[in-house]
Amino acid sequence: MKILAITAHPDDAEFQCAGTLMLLKKLGHQIAIMTVNNGSCGAVDKKPREIMAIRAGEARRAARLIGAEYFCAGINDLESVFDNPTRRKICELVRTYAPNVMLAPYPGDYMTDHEMASRLARDATFTATLPNYPTGAKRPAPILKGIPHLYYLLPTEGRDHAGKEVTPDFVVNISAMIARKADMLACHASQREWLRAEHGMDEYVEFMRRDAARVGAMAGFKFGEGFIQHLGHAYPRDNILAGILPSKPAGARRKK
Repeated sequence: MKILAITAHPDDAEFQCAGTLMLLKKLGHQIAIMTVNNGSCGAVDKKPREIMAIRAGEARRAARLIGAEYFCAGINDLESVFDNPTRRKICELVRTYAPNVMLAPYPGDYMTDHEMASRLARDATFTATLPNYPTGAKRPAPILKGIPHLYYLLPTEGRDHAGKEVTPDFVVNISAMIARKADMLACHASQREWLRAEHGMDEYVEFMRRDAARVGAMAGFKFGEGFIQHLGHAYPRDNILAGILPSKPAGARRKK
């Protein structure tokens, strides 16, 4: 099985789904991380072209730690739009990788890049199956034979853009993967420095650990990652991830 995690920026996957990707890799599945945005705004002391190159290198190193592919759609930060040129670009990338399962940001996450990445990813799961939707690529990838399973990641701090708490359908136990997840996140040194300069804090990895502990507690795990399955018209309804991963519904411990 092939799993593709589409996020907005380099390091988003490390916060939201890296532990799950590692578990899937251990089970023998193929994993990849794609970012819509290139990280061009992720620095206070570097020009966009310089920080873009740095962030691409960090993302590739992080992906290599868990045997994942990494690729980027190359859209500048804060410049994501839902138009046909962008839709075709994302659709072609999805057709090229041909995933069975896609992970995408929560539709109502806290910033527009995340929301747009979610919309573009969901759109691509459907348009990638349509023979009459050309992408304009010189050597277009084959049309997908079916709509992939689609899962949304939990939004940042578990709250939507209105500040309301979002409860996952199920939580994956990533306790055995938390150290490697921290190693992946530590590859993004530029973001640690950016956050320290921008927000006056130096707790990049600790923030991730606290949030993973918060999510894990929803199902009685030490550390967890939560997911919401997209069950709209024509999408697969079987919960393929929960069936193969160590997981419980959110609140399962409280119901005992």
